[in-house]
Amino acid sequence: MSPDYATQVEAVIATLKQDLPTLFKQDITYDIYTQDIEFIDPVNRFKGKLSYQIIFWTLRFHGQLFFTELYFDLHEVQQTAFDVITAHWTVRGTLRLPWKPQLYFNGYSTYQLTPEGLIYYHQDTWDRSPQAILKQFISW
Repeated sequence: MSPDYATQVEAVIATLKQDLPTLFKQDITYDIYTQDIEFIDPVNRFKGKLSYQIIFWTLRFHGQLFFTELYFDLHEVQQTAFDVITAHWTVRGTLRLPWKPQLYFNGYSTYQLTPEGLIYYHQDTWDRSPQAILKQFISW
């Protein structure tokens, strides 16, 4: 591992630790991602930095519109392989409905790195299906 690569990976981890806990409140830093970043989660799949920026804007917009409280609790970010960083997290919140349903699910993000230490692939895995998450909204 070159010293430059190791330093870059440390910078990426530090940026993720800084950005992820506040992603529902403010924009993230995009210079740690490649122009053709690919993103996959249980409901989305797209490629390109502009699309990546739009998904984070959409998360913030819908978070503020539909939730009285919404949190991204970051538990751990670490390099799990030479070219892989993994982040474990929980999303929790209270929906703007009279019965105040609670949203709660755990997940992890897998980030794959280029030889230069930039993220070119981001996959989110959730601990339950999107349907199970939506059912939290209608339970009284």
